[in-house]
Amino acid sequence: MYLSIALIILLSISLFAIFDKLNLPGLLAFIITGIILGPFVFDLISDDILNISAELRKIALVVILIRAGLSLDINDLKDIGRPAIFLSFLPAMFEIVLIGILAPLLFDITSIEAFILGSVIAAVSPAVIVPRMIGFIEKKVGTEKKIPQLILASSSIDDIFVIIIFTIFLQIYETKTIELGQLFLLPLSLIFGILAGLIIGILIVYIFKKIHLRDTLKVLILFAISFLFIVLEDYIAISGLLAIITLGITVLTLYPVLANRLTSKFSKIWVIAEMMLFVLIGAAVDITLFTSIGLLAVILILAGLVFRLFGVLASITKTSFNFKEKTFICFSFIPKATVQAAIGAIPLSLGIAGGELILAISVLSIFLTAPFGAILIDQTAQKLLKKGTI
Repeated sequence: MYLSIALIILLSISLFAIFDKLNLPGLLAFIITGIILGPFVFDLISDDILNISAELRKIALVVILIRAGLSLDINDLKDIGRPAIFLSFLPAMFEIVLIGILAPLLFDITSIEAFILGSVIAAVSPAVIVPRMIGFIEKKVGTEKKIPQLILASSSIDDIFVIIIFTIFLQIYETKTIELGQLFLLPLSLIFGILAGLIIGILIVYIFKKIHLRDTLKVLILFAISFLFIVLEDYIAISGLLAIITLGITVLTLYPVLANRLTSKFSKIWVIAEMMLFVLIGAAVDITLFTSIGLLAVILILAGLVFRLFGVLASITKTSFNFKEKTFICFSFIPKATVQAAIGAIPLSLGIAGGELILAISVLSIFLTAPFGAILIDQTAQKLLKKGTI
């Protein structure tokens, strides 16, 4: 295992330096590192690491969400309003519907399997989007119209929405029925997630103000609470992801000085978390699968993206955003990685007939969209967004 960690770090840093010189996103270097060292090429990553890769990716996701919450001013969210709500679900629904209709025409799968596929690949990647939006907020790029805040908040909720839709489709596949209770699962989990994050956030701020603790210990406490939120998802209808974000927002609202200090701490943790996250995503990429699904899978993914962008444009219609700003928002909803890596293999593990195809297309969607979307975001932000003053 130690050899694997050493190889991951050394190769990642080396490729990162090369990609940085070429003005390419570092995550692409990490994904390629995972592919090279992973089980489908040189097989140099220890099974001890691969066996807990899902847990390690979840830890990285927690880091992202805490950082997101600590960077989201509640006043900004109030100002954003309607577009943030629509962007949280409308683009994903456009993509799920298109894939649900088109996939059975291209592949030998049923309609319900196609909708499961759509719900797997419809989510955008917070691992790609959130760190970039936080960076733009810090640099005041696009903040005059709250564009990074809009994208940060809506893309995070988008993932929660898609995961719940995925769960509903799995239930329909397994039981051949639609339970009314499942339809209420989404709003209930969102409401309980917000309430849990708000209540615990208020309590935590009270404790932090009354008891002197080092910031490092506060970081560990936030981690522990976030992990508990994730665990609670297995027992009650609560969105642990939204609870984590709400926790961070509450800390920022009630104790902004502390939130700014903790954001700096989590930024340092993200350096290693980002590397491990995308290396492990790359290690999951079986490049031999790409030849078996061919051009039709690429067509399906691209068609889904185009339809998703229609959903993005529909969400931000009748807003004050100009053409350049709308273009940037569209670019920001392209990358996929985190959710696809987390749930792409679940249909196969459950014995769903189209499970292998779903996994292959979900992995291909990561490979195609994560680097491409990240490059577009990085290379166009300064050109398409104005430098803010707030």
